[in-house]
Order: sequence, then structure tokens, then C-alpha cells
Amino acid sequence: MEAVGHLIGWSLVALALGGVVFTLTAAMLAGSPKHAPRPGGGSLPAVTLLKPLYLAEPGLEQNLRSFFLQNYAAPLQIVFGVRNYADPALLIVEKLKRSFPDADIEVVVEAKLSGTNPKISNLINMQSRAKHDVLVMSDSDIRVRPDYVRQLMAAMNEPGVGAVTCLYTGRPVGSVWSTLAAMGIDYQFRPNAIVGIAAGLAKPCFGSTIALRRQTLEEIGGFEAFSDVLADDYELGRAVRSKGYRLAVSGWTVEHICSQESAQDLFEQEVRWAKTISMLDRPGYLGSLVTFPFSLSILAMLFLGVTWTGLAVVAATFFARLLLALRSRHSLRSYAGPLWLLPLRDVLSFGVFVASFFGKSVRWRGTRYLTSPDGALAQY
Repeated sequence: MEAVGHLIGWSLVALALGGVVFTLTAAMLAGSPKHAPRPGGGSLPAVTLLKPLYLAEPGLEQNLRSFFLQNYAAPLQIVFGVRNYADPALLIVEKLKRSFPDADIEVVVEAKLSGTNPKISNLINMQSRAKHDVLVMSDSDIRVRPDYVRQLMAAMNEPGVGAVTCLYTGRPVGSVWSTLAAMGIDYQFRPNAIVGIAAGLAKPCFGSTIALRRQTLEEIGGFEAFSDVLADDYELGRAVRSKGYRLAVSGWTVEHICSQESAQDLFEQEVRWAKTISMLDRPGYLGSLVTFPFSLSILAMLFLGVTWTGLAVVAATFFARLLLALRSRHSLRSYAGPLWLLPLRDVLSFGVFVASFFGKSVRWRGTRYLTSPDGALAQY
């Protein structure tokens, strides 16, 4: 048994050192993509922004206000959608309508469900009120800069592009749990995604932003084609690529506002994200084990005992993760959270990774759903 324990321990050491190499690579790429396309001098298309809403999460008013402050010279419509008139998000929308009386706004209140995925059902209900041929979808927890739409349209105008998406950075609002959530985005998710994109191993499409033409949406079967899947954003991007179009990942970021108020909120959301990624690419997800070098080095010491070699591996993994966090801060010019929380954040990320292999259900916006290996979603 002792020999088996040593074998497991040294295997974990090897994985941890491999994780150090990965983490240092991610640190070097932390600033990539380095630039966004510049808006051209031609005519700008009219755009409809689709904003599905559910309840008044912390920061929602500031999130939505950022879409009213766009520096865009062509017609811009914003369509909001909720399921019922009792949704408190409507009060925020009405307040913004009074603040921006000249804005072109539509509000859709419709309880009809067109499948299991509640966000896609909302988008289906909203689509008929969209006036323009270019559609931009984004989640309610996204906050953007005034040049957001201009930059999107610049990317849309590049040859062969059928849709545009973009990475995001975390911004905490309130509790320590929201801080840990933002750190997970900036110091774990985003660097991993950049490495995957750079290596050609990842072809993501993020709910933070998806822009496409109405014709392209019709070619892939409309929103209805994604009404019963969990990873609607990824599947939409894959469908666009299947039609021969390029899905552009823009070189700039939007803000994901992290408003988790409890450990349960944080854990349930991150497990749902992890299970989604696992369903999309099981081998790649298993390979992501090397992205947790600090936790792997701690586990190695449990099998090998506390030795100078083990402590050196722990130190190497910690300083690699620290370098990545500092590089991410510098490149994003943002502050997700204090670095002294980094060990806790890394252990939590590893815990989410392990938990994602257990159970067949996820909790999303207060409702529990069953998932299947093919990504289908069913009411629990």
C-alpha cells in the first residue's frame, strides 16, 4: 500500500509541475488578444440589442444603463424581455426609460415557454419585436463600455465572420463570495480560455456577447434550435461555424458583474458552468486537471508526507499562480480580489472540478434541471 501511495503522490507531483508549465504559459499570454479591430469609416448597420431579464440582481441598473450610453451613430434598439409583470427587473427598465426618453426601447412580457432553457424561451418571445437585421445578445450581468457596439460591428464586418463573441472579466459586487467569483473568472477561466484559443483547442462562444445577422440566425434554425440545451451559447456558435462562417472572438472584454451573496450561490453557479464544459468536451475537460497545480501539490504531500521536495513543489505552484494573477491584473487593468485569497480560490476551483463529476442536475436561477451527456436540459 505504501508503494501505491508513493506512486500516486509522485504522479500528482508530475501533474503539478506540468501545471506550472501551463500556468507560466497562461501568464505569458495573459494580455492576448492584444487588440480589437478598428471601426471602419463605412456606414454602420442598425442594431437591436436583446436583453433577457430575470429578477433584479445586484448591479442590474448599472449594467443596463451601460447599454443606453453607447457611442453609436446608427439606429440602436434595445428589447427587454421578462416572463411576468411581477418581475422587479421591470421597475429598473421603467426607470431607465424615464432617464433616456429618446431611446428606442421595447419591453416584452410573455410567460410562454418554448422549451426547457428559460433564457432561450425569453429570446424567442422577444425576437418578433426586433426591428433590425443585426442582433446582439448579452446576459443581464454584463456591463459594457460606450464603444461596445461600434467594436462589435467592426468585427462583424471582417471577411467570413458570421458571429462575434468576446471574453469577459469579473467585477465583484458586495460579499467575499462575489470577490471569489470574480477571481475565478480573471485568474482561472479567462487565462485558460486564452491558452485554449491560442492552441486551437477551444472554439468558444460566450453568453457575455453574441452578435450575428438575422439571416445567419435563420440559417442555423433560429433560437428554437437551442431551446432544450444547457450550453445554448456554445451550441449557437458551433452551429454558425457549421455553416462555413467564422466565429470571431473579439480582442477586448466586457465586465461580468459577480453578485453572489453566499457560498451556495457561488458553488452552484460554478458547478453548473463546469458541468456544461464537461459535457461539451469530456477529454479536454479531464485534461484541464493540470490547471490546478497548487491543489495537486497539496494532495501530493498527503501521499508523500511533508518533505523539502514537496514544499518546493508547493512553492513553485503558488508562485506560478501568483505570477498569472499579477499578469492578469496588469493586462486587464482590473482588480478582482486580494491576492491573499488566491490559495482559497485555487482550492475552491479544484473542489468545483471534482464536484462536477457527481450528480446529473444543476441549479439555474433558482430552478433545478436534469442534464444528459448530449447536453439536453430537462425540468427536474
